[in-house]
Amino acid sequence: MQSVTVDLINADALKLLQDLEALHLIRLRYSQDADTAKVNWEVKYKGALTSQKLNEVNAQLAELRNEWD
Repeated sequence: MQSVTVDLINADALKLLQDLEALHLIRLRYSQDADTAKVNWEVKYKGALTSQKLNEVNAQLAELRNEWD
């Protein structure tokens, strides 16, 4: 048995794949990947930047944005 990953770019494609599964030609396995999973970024990266570093980053971003004006 061989496994492949398919990116569905048309909603009708899923129906076609489900029809093939009903004919017992393929088996579909549904999974959540990084693109579809809901990630709580605040919890994941809480404390990653200290308030001092965050202020420095904000200052640098402001400086860079002003260069474009």
